[in-house]
Amino acid sequence: MTNTGTVYPGAPEAVPPAPATRKELRWRLWVQLPLLITLVALWMLLWGTLSWLSFVSGMLVAFAVTRSFYLPPVELSGRFNPFWFAVFLARFAADLVVGSFGVAFQALGPRGITRNSMVAVDLVTRSDFIITLTSIAISLIPGSIVAEVDRHESIIYLHALTTDSDEAVIALRLKVLSVERALVRALGSAADVKATGVLAMSGPTAGIPVSPPRKGRDS
Repeated sequence: MTNTGTVYPGAPEAVPPAPATRKELRWRLWVQLPLLITLVALWMLLWGTLSWLSFVSGMLVAFAVTRSFYLPPVELSGRFNPFWFAVFLARFAADLVVGSFGVAFQALGPRGITRNSMVAVDLVTRSDFIITLTSIAISLIPGSIVAEVDRHESIIYLHALTTDSDEAVIALRLKVLSVERALVRALGSAADVKATGVLAMSGPTAGIPVSPPRKGRDS
């Protein structure tokens, strides 16, 4: 039996870690703020109500999740454009309405939902913040939901309805990249803005690299 309490002569004593200062605690809270806000928003959306009860319970759940599970810190970009953020919200609201009617028409139509697919989309940004927001926005729009995220390669995998042709898959990828571009315009860093080219180009495909579906990624 090993005596774990034995202290050998000359062995260095374990030094306990220094307690975090107030500045370090404030910085940790600031770094985790986007994740906390996202978790609270998802909690309130799941309950479908805007109330102090859902807000407070969402905060408690968010703190419990961030303290119980290891989650990588989400770094803020340090940039916020109110105009493009308002544009994103307006477009997101329109996508919700169009997506809801589209799914209802497919479900009640004579053909129904013909084919579902898993589609991989390569995002332009490498920001965890933008990847997270893009995944949430796409999942909330009816017709597709994010099944998996590869944060190291910036690839999101979608389960999408009625993707029965290569053209439909390309259209879905363009839609996802368009949402990403809109978020970069509003909240992305200068590096993300340069990478997506959202300020240097205009039009419906600004900053979107159009590429055919890759083999082995769709089903």
